[in-house]
Amino acid sequence: MRALEIILALVTFAVVVAILADRLRAPAPSLLVVAGLAVGLIPGVSTVEVPPELVSLVVLPPLLYAAATDVSMREFRVVVRPVLILAIGLVALSALAVAVTVTVLAPQMTFTVGLVLGAVLASTDPVAVSALARRLRLPPRLLALVQGESLLNDATSLVLFSVAVGIVVAGTPVTALGVLGQFVWLGGAGALVGLFFGWVVERLRRRTNDAVLHTVLALLTPYVVYVGAELLHTSGVTAVVLCGLSLSRRGDLDLRGPVRLQTAQMYTVIIFILESMVFALIGLELPTLLRNLTPADQGFLWVALALTVVLILTRVLWIFPTGYLRRFSGIGERVTESVSPWRSLLVLSWAGTRGVVPLAAALSIPLVTDDGSPFPNRDLILVLAVSCIILTLLVQGLTLAPLVKRLKVRTDMAQLDEEKSLALQATTTAALASIDDLADEDIPESVVTRVRREIEARVQRLHPSVDDDSADELTSGDAYRRLRLAILVVEAEQLASLHEDGRIGESVRREVQRSLDLEEAALRGGSR
Repeated sequence: MRALEIILALVTFAVVVAILADRLRAPAPSLLVVAGLAVGLIPGVSTVEVPPELVSLVVLPPLLYAAATDVSMREFRVVVRPVLILAIGLVALSALAVAVTVTVLAPQMTFTVGLVLGAVLASTDPVAVSALARRLRLPPRLLALVQGESLLNDATSLVLFSVAVGIVVAGTPVTALGVLGQFVWLGGAGALVGLFFGWVVERLRRRTNDAVLHTVLALLTPYVVYVGAELLHTSGVTAVVLCGLSLSRRGDLDLRGPVRLQTAQMYTVIIFILESMVFALIGLELPTLLRNLTPADQGFLWVALALTVVLILTRVLWIFPTGYLRRFSGIGERVTESVSPWRSLLVLSWAGTRGVVPLAAALSIPLVTDDGSPFPNRDLILVLAVSCIILTLLVQGLTLAPLVKRLKVRTDMAQLDEEKSLALQATTTAALASIDDLADEDIPESVVTRVRREIEARVQRLHPSVDDDSADELTSGDAYRRLRLAILVVEAEQLASLHEDGRIGESVRREVQRSLDLEEAALRGGSR
């Protein structure tokens, strides 16, 4: 009961603060931490402690799964080489840079413990980065690069995090070959587990049209995949990411429109609740963490500032040199004719905001080691991680949009309008061509005529009209709904074909597909 009360209080607290942040136009995560800190300092407020295993199990799987299924596989395939170079090379360099820096500035922390902090801070926030990049209308290739890198670097950094934590907890000597072996096993086996679960889930989705079952399956999938991989002693994080990517390859074509809308809305709510709870939780825990710091740890703010600078400089110093080695990395290839490579590289360098994923990873650090002693410097790791995350949210998170606007690294709106017109024309042509084939003998000719005129009117942006008083009767009948639903399937397939051929981008596909889904939802709602 106590845990339920805490969760309810955290969700309510997060909603109130998020509403206030929206009114103040302030970043909600930072305000949640500050508000949580203020509440935690009130005398008499009990300390909130959440088991580390609960954080890693409840928070990470849905966040990573939602980000993975949001990736456009067509664009991702184009940028897979530069994404891997960023997700592996940059993560390793960032973790090492943080470990070296923190052991120099905070000698009480060993290199291995510093590597735990480095692995935490090496991961960016796939949800926040992806949402911001999409809202800024980045060119499709740059958007895929930002999304793919933020997603896969979470997988690699959290695998490295598991290896580093395992070494500290076990207290075993460190060898480069041993670390590499664990990394390959956790990542490789986890990827295979994720692909297997993706194959299973895809076949389960095809065997039912029930919206509730599809929604429950979408909710359970990341948790089942994560737990299954962990039980096999592989990386649950890698398994969840690969499962999500394998399912995004289909683009949910085997789902009905209402299911897509319902699932997307469900994950929007889940992500908001989980992110808000984590940021509020860390704010509530901060007073206790700060009180537990030793006198040698009191200069943590200067250390956090130095680590943030190191993270930003490491990202810039990795991306620009490798970006100009285009034949090797492909990072600096021109994303559009109007955007020079250096502008794209600068935007990519600055899109390294840390967020809820590294924060959840930090909270999941075990409390004790195998011999029963406290995990070394755990409180300092948490305080430094929180400080660096807030600094990146304030510095990079608030300045990325003005930077993109200043550099004019955006998709050409005229091109988007052209792609949208092409999508509407192609789907409408396919719909009109399929009417006679889909209209069986049970569908009256008046219904076929009505449907044909509605589709033609959509392109002409006119309201459909029927000359007699039978319009309501025609559009409410079962024959009308069956024909329109069958035509929507044809339109969705034509839209997917245009996207797969590269004739329209992901943003246009999403916009047009959403309109088709809303129309399908209205038709199916009318059939109840």
